[in-house]
Amino acid sequence: MPLPTAPLSKSVPPSSRAWLASHFRDPYVKARLSHPAQFRSRSAFKLIEMHEQYGSFLTRDVQTVVDLGAAPGGWSQVVAGKMGWTTEAEMESLAEDKTRDAYEMLYGTKNEQPQRGRGTIVAADLLHIPPIPGVRTLQIDFLSPEAGNLIRAMLMSPSNPEGKADLILSDMAANFTGNQARDTEASLDICLAVYQFVKTNLRTVQETGKKYSGTLLLKHFAHPLLTQFRKESLEPNFHYVIFCKPDASRKGSAEGYWLCKGWKGVQR
Repeated sequence: MPLPTAPLSKSVPPSSRAWLASHFRDPYVKARLSHPAQFRSRSAFKLIEMHEQYGSFLTRDVQTVVDLGAAPGGWSQVVAGKMGWTTEAEMESLAEDKTRDAYEMLYGTKNEQPQRGRGTIVAADLLHIPPIPGVRTLQIDFLSPEAGNLIRAMLMSPSNPEGKADLILSDMAANFTGNQARDTEASLDICLAVYQFVKTNLRTVQETGKKYSGTLLLKHFAHPLLTQFRKESLEPNFHYVIFCKPDASRKGSAEGYWLCKGWKGVQR
């Protein structure tokens, strides 16, 4: 998919022109547009980078995944690929690649034919998510009373009768208003909402007998109130909590991620 080259309309404000120019110079935007996996979002590269840097948490002891606020589906695409799912378009692109094994570079495993992956992935969002091989999509507010039951039903299997997730992902962020107090409150509200979902839907170390099972990856924006949330809610209830700032995250952004492993269940 080529980068746009047509001149911008004179009606486009200078600030928007500057953003667009910066956006299309971004190496991760260019990579997304040309990548064999045809990722739907630039943030897919953030997830790949964190997975590679912090212990392959997308695949290690993971059979069930919930991606909250998943639209347009970039993170779910990455997870599906890590779990062995491929798209026809991806395979066609790889078949044309005579100089490198792009699939092996991305997913760490050779794949010469389209294949059925393993595990169960549920992607939920208020917005419609176009189909992704290996991903069960759900257009719903994950805070609604019925959302938890629906997601658990989609995860249930003979080996997982309670419908619990091994891994919960959240790359959600509210639209910025420019008002720091309001934007901080919105980020905190999202973190609290995801944490409430985790309480009843993430598999605990007691259930698996493994110290670092039950993983949460949670986006947030730096602020003392968010640091307080980490100390009060995450650190007492996970064995391991670390701050992540992948290179693919824009330098000027206050966004970061908490990678939390070993869900103990609520301790206090």
